[in-house]
Amino acid sequence: MDVEILARIQFAFTIAFHYIYPPLSIGIGLIMVIMEGLYLKTGNKEYEVLTRFWLKIFAITFGIGVATGIIMEFEFGTNWAVYSKYVGDIFGSALAAEGLFAFGLESTFLGILIFGWNRVSPKVHFISTIGVFLGSMFSAVWIVVANSWQQTPAGYHIVGEGLNARAEVTDFWAMVFNPSSVDRIIHVWQGAFLAGAFLVLSVHAYYIRKGRYVELSKRAFKIALVVATVVSFTQLLSGHSSADGVAVNQPAKLAAMEGHYEKSAPADLYLLGWVDNKNQKVTGLGLPGGLSFLVHQDFQAPITGLNAFPEEDRPGQVNAVFQFYHIMISIGMFLIAITFYASFLWWRGKLFEKKWLMWIFSFSVILPQIANQAGWFAAEMGRQPWIVYGHLRTSQGFSQEVSANQIVFSLVMFTVVYSLLLILFLYSLNKKIKHGPYDEAVNPLEII
Repeated sequence: MDVEILARIQFAFTIAFHYIYPPLSIGIGLIMVIMEGLYLKTGNKEYEVLTRFWLKIFAITFGIGVATGIIMEFEFGTNWAVYSKYVGDIFGSALAAEGLFAFGLESTFLGILIFGWNRVSPKVHFISTIGVFLGSMFSAVWIVVANSWQQTPAGYHIVGEGLNARAEVTDFWAMVFNPSSVDRIIHVWQGAFLAGAFLVLSVHAYYIRKGRYVELSKRAFKIALVVATVVSFTQLLSGHSSADGVAVNQPAKLAAMEGHYEKSAPADLYLLGWVDNKNQKVTGLGLPGGLSFLVHQDFQAPITGLNAFPEEDRPGQVNAVFQFYHIMISIGMFLIAITFYASFLWWRGKLFEKKWLMWIFSFSVILPQIANQAGWFAAEMGRQPWIVYGHLRTSQGFSQEVSANQIVFSLVMFTVVYSLLLILFLYSLNKKIKHGPYDEAVNPLEII
C-alpha cells in the first residue's frame, strides 16, 4: 500500500473514532439543559436526579472526546505537511476561534457544572449547563467551517506556486459562511442531537424493560423522544438543502452518491443498489427521475453525470460513496418512522405498553452513530480526488518524507490505544448505567 492510501486510512480511522464522542456530548448537553430547566421550573427533584445522572455520562464522553481529538492536529503536520501549509491560514483562523470561543467557554463552565451543585445557586448552575452545551455546539461550528471550506472554498486568494502555494484569508466572514457551511453545520448539529437523544432513549428503555426506575425513566424517555421526533424530521429537511448545495457546488459528488454517469440526463433516485463502476450502471431499486425531481422539481430535468468530468477528476470509489450515502438516508428514514410511531402511541397513552418497542429503542443507540459516520464518509470520499475541492489534490497534500512503515507503525499503535479507550468508555458507561440514576447516599423514596 502506498503512503497516500495509508495516510488516508490512518486519518479516517482516527477521525471516525473521535467522532463517536463529540456528537454524544452535544446531544447529551441539550438533554441536560432541558432536564435542569424543568427542574428549575417545576421544583420536581426527579429532574435533578436525571440531570446529575446524565452529567456523569456527559463527563466521561467529553473527556474521551478531548483525548481522541488532540491527535488529529498532530497528524496534519506529520502526514499532511503540504496540505497543512496550503490551508494553514484558513485552518489557523477557524481552529483559533474554536479554542477561544468554544473550548474556552466549555472549560470555563465545566468545573461549575460538575462540582458546583452545592456551591452555587441553582440558576448559576443552570447557566453553566447552558454554557457547556453552547461551547460544545460552537466547537462543532468551527470544525465544520474548516471542513466545509475544503468542500466549497471562499474568501481567500492563493499566494505562491507549486509546493510553496498556500491559501490566505481575504474575507474572514466569506470564509466562515462559505457556500456549504451553514447547511452542513445545521445537519451536523442535528446528527449530534439524535446521537445524544437515542442514548437517553436506549438507557431508559432498558430500565423500563427491566422494571427499574420506571417512573423516572418514563420522564426521561419522553424528553428524549420529543427531541428525537422533532430533530429526525428537521434533519430530513436540512439534508435536502445540503444535497441541493452539493448539486450546485460539487456535481461530481452528487453524481457519485446516486451512481449517475450520463453527462446530462434525468437521474434516478435509488432506495438501494449496487454500482458497477466498470460498466457504469446501477443495479437496484429506484424511482426513475427521482433525483431530478428533488433537485429541480422536474422528473425530466437533466443532472450532470460523472462522464461530464475527466476520469481523473471523479471520485475513485463510486460504489462506496453510493453505499455510505444510502446507509445514512435509510437510517434517517427509519429514525423518523420509529420516533413518529412512538409519539403516536404516547398521544394514545400506550407508549410504554409496547415491550417490543422498548426493546428496539434499547438497541437503537447505534443507529445515529452509524448514520453520522456514513454521512461523513460519503462527504469526504465524494470530494476525492481533491483535498481542497478544485485546487489541491489529495495526492499532492501528503508528506513526502513520511514512509509507509512509519504510518503502519503509528496506525497499529493508535488502534491499540483507541481500542483501550473504547473499552474504558464502554466499561465506565456500563458501570454508570448499572449503578442507576440515584447516588448511594440518596434514598429513592425520599425523592419520589
